[in-house]
Amino acid sequence: MFRALLIQKTDTVQTVGVSELDEAQLPDGDVVVRIEHSTLNYKDALAIADKAPVVRAFPMVPGIDFAGVVEDSHHPQWRPGDAVVLNGWGVGERHWGGLAQKARVRGDWLTRLPAALSSRQAMAIGTAGYTAALCVMALQKHGLQPDHGRVLVTGAAGGVGSVAIALLSRLGFEVVASTGRAGEADYLHALGAAGIVDRAELAAPGKPLQKELWAGVVDAVGSHTLANACAQTQYGGAVAACGLAQGMDFPATVAPFILRGVALHGVDSVMAPRSARNAAWRLLEQYLDLGKLDRITGAVALAEAPEAARRLLAGEVRGRLVVNV
Repeated sequence: MFRALLIQKTDTVQTVGVSELDEAQLPDGDVVVRIEHSTLNYKDALAIADKAPVVRAFPMVPGIDFAGVVEDSHHPQWRPGDAVVLNGWGVGERHWGGLAQKARVRGDWLTRLPAALSSRQAMAIGTAGYTAALCVMALQKHGLQPDHGRVLVTGAAGGVGSVAIALLSRLGFEVVASTGRAGEADYLHALGAAGIVDRAELAAPGKPLQKELWAGVVDAVGSHTLANACAQTQYGGAVAACGLAQGMDFPATVAPFILRGVALHGVDSVMAPRSARNAAWRLLEQYLDLGKLDRITGAVALAEAPEAARRLLAGEVRGRLVVNV
């Protein structure tokens, strides 16, 4: 038996709570993992709070991330005792996820836990931090260098934004953080932000082309914020878009792209190939300051996850939340 957060739903009512489950109930897969830590992402919060159709089948154990140790394996790459991490692949949406003490998954979905990271640190990073690394990699692949100019990070006090600031500053970039939480200025400066922009300056409709301010952008917000960020990106600059906290719409014109040669890179973390995942985790292992990671990380117990999800959606959570299962 093992404990798990279980979402159940009838035609009209969704319930969420900790349940005792039998290992025989786990879905199909060729590797069983004893989970040590999970985490709470924005997508997990949407699923738990029933705010978006994230979950595709019920009952569902949410949690798009976990880190733990292989208990049993029929996959050629993995043996009992291997330390592993999982991000995405539809786990917590179509396949039982990480907010539990055990999981059975496909071995192809697993990534080896970097030697320098504990399972708790891996979940302090989680999909949010791994996505931030993919965004940084997209800007690097574009050729962005620190001497090209400032980099804007939107949704800066959230999980993606916090890790993006820490990574970019460690790589030598001058980072400007966009946030609506004035009280988080000291926190953002401690992560490495050189400047702060009020998100209200980006969140309203703006002109198709604006003053060129940014060599690059990491955007976790979408909607008008993304449109304005593109309109403010300098000639030949790049924007990495990975989120939709403000909305899924993109009320922009083609002007930044055809008049300034701005590149918009869409960043997907869920189905990213193994090569990209391994590269992202290597970047995090090498450049993420673990002291800064500790400062952006809080912790909750499994039973506290539903309330934490509510706070996350309300914008009351700073940085990352590890779930001790």
